[in-house]
Amino acid sequence: MTDRRRPGDLIDLLRSDAVSGFLLILGAVAALIWANSPGNAAYEAIRTFTFGPESLHLNLSVEAWAADGLLAIFFFVVGNELKQEFVHGELRNPRRAMLPIVAALSGMAVPALIYTAINFGQGDALRGWGIPMATDIAFAVAVLAVIGRYLPPALRTFLLTLAIVDDLGAIVVIAVFYTDHLSFLPLLAAFALLALFGHLQTGRGLGAVLRRSPVPGWAVYLPIAFAIWAFMHASGVHATIAGVAMGLLMRTTPRSDEQLSPSHHAEHLIRPWTTAVVLPVFALMSAGVVFPGIGPLLADSAALGAVVGLVVGKLIGILGGSWLTTRLTGAELNPSLSWIDIAGMSLLAGIGFTVSLLVTELSFPDDPQMMSDAKGGVLLASLIATVLATIVLGWRSAHYRRLAGTGTAAPAAGPGAGRT
Repeated sequence: MTDRRRPGDLIDLLRSDAVSGFLLILGAVAALIWANSPGNAAYEAIRTFTFGPESLHLNLSVEAWAADGLLAIFFFVVGNELKQEFVHGELRNPRRAMLPIVAALSGMAVPALIYTAINFGQGDALRGWGIPMATDIAFAVAVLAVIGRYLPPALRTFLLTLAIVDDLGAIVVIAVFYTDHLSFLPLLAAFALLALFGHLQTGRGLGAVLRRSPVPGWAVYLPIAFAIWAFMHASGVHATIAGVAMGLLMRTTPRSDEQLSPSHHAEHLIRPWTTAVVLPVFALMSAGVVFPGIGPLLADSAALGAVVGLVVGKLIGILGGSWLTTRLTGAELNPSLSWIDIAGMSLLAGIGFTVSLLVTELSFPDDPQMMSDAKGGVLLASLIATVLATIVLGWRSAHYRRLAGTGTAAPAAGPGAGRT
């Protein structure tokens, strides 16, 4: 039988969160198997191979290009999507937008405190207090897409907002506590170009000139975007912040002569590339951690702090912070969600690959063994968090599927929220 699938159908398929999640997880599993196999030497040779212009300080390893460069494209899509939510969607309500933001902050503080308590008096191990602070948004969203087909969309928005805020917070922590030298001139240049990027989005002044010009928009925006990313990277700040910033600056309302706003048009074009290329390559290059075994890991206080901080700390910090915020302020949980949904999502936030591994490297540059054990702890914590979140959110997804089948409304977020 002839396959009648058109190229457009495949591109539409690549815009699916479930397909994106499957390819990302496939890349991560392949990386773990490769890194812990006899082919480890070849794997390390590939991801440590460096290329790029030295004159621009961009002679980076393949792993760095994937984590700092490719992932910035993914963060642009996420920032862009958040902007749409803030302007037109769920986060337009300040009482609901407040909740994931506060949850992110408490979800950073509690893991750091737990790590510090476990490693207090343990010498250099205490330097890794920032390891369990950040959620890996790419992996968390991917897992949610795979296991949570019937979960309310508001839970994904909550996770996106939370993960962006705690990634930004972790980047600030890195800049303040883990960066030996912050270059202010490149940082100012990046901010100046971001201001230009935002101005062009308004369609006034230079933006109006660009609209009337025969020069296609991409020929202007792409060089500006690359320059913003390069200056942000040169400043010492994690370069993915450039992607988030540009995404948040996108215009989300179409003009009378536009079918789609620049925000929706950019997402429509870029999302298939993030699914097919960006996230799988990132996972393949970043997730290859050598796993020494559970016994040796738990004997190391840095690894133990990472495991307990990510798995237990994220659950207590996010769920507890969210619940207290609704009791002490005017913040409210989306009516389509229940507190058990937030608990499952809090477990999912314990996936801490990218930024956690980066903080690990910055924490123990002179102690390869402690660095390796702490990375193993991050890996173990991420695996535990994935399994626990899969159990809870898989059960909740089945619950919502039954509700949809019977036509019953989702549980309200009020005094009875949290009961099924």
